[in-house]
Amino acid sequence: MARNIHITPEPVTLNGYQAVLKPSKFGYSLKAIVGSELIEQLEAERDDCLKWAESKLKNPKRATLKPTPWEEVAEGEYIIKFSWAEDKRPPVVDTEGTPITNMDTPVYEGSKVKLGFIQKPYILRDGVTYGTSLKLSGVQVISVQTGAGVDTGDLDEDGVAELFGKTSGFKTDEPNVTAAVEEVDPDDDF
Repeated sequence: MARNIHITPEPVTLNGYQAVLKPSKFGYSLKAIVGSELIEQLEAERDDCLKWAESKLKNPKRATLKPTPWEEVAEGEYIIKFSWAEDKRPPVVDTEGTPITNMDTPVYEGSKVKLGFIQKPYILRDGVTYGTSLKLSGVQVISVQTGAGVDTGDLDEDGVAELFGKTSGFKTDEPNVTAAVEEVDPDDDF
């Protein structure tokens, strides 16, 4: 059974809680939204993987098939889920292929990434429970989403100015600072 590395051709959006560069108390995890084209490929491949697993089962008549590692969340949109241990960490790179070594890089929900992964059959130790799982081969971070906003990468001062346009309010050259009005409460009992 050949291993097919699936690559998302376009960046996909991370969804839900992410523990990509730094583990949570449950380890590393990543969830992303993908389209139906990729899922169709995975479903066709899953059949072959399951046939392999079924050939290795102790008692195929008593076997329990686990659900797919993807779930439909909207028409034509699916969430794919990955988890891994410290010793199985996939490489995470930026848009130029440079490894991301800063573990505090905010790769959270809403970030855009490209994924490379394989689908792998498994049989649990009980010898009757089987299914397939998705294993990450690598992640390329296209843009990061933090709680404060999005870092799309190469935006300079002119790009930011163009992004927002002109608005009335604070100007660096002409600060319009107003003093804060402080109320005095004479009945303070301390």
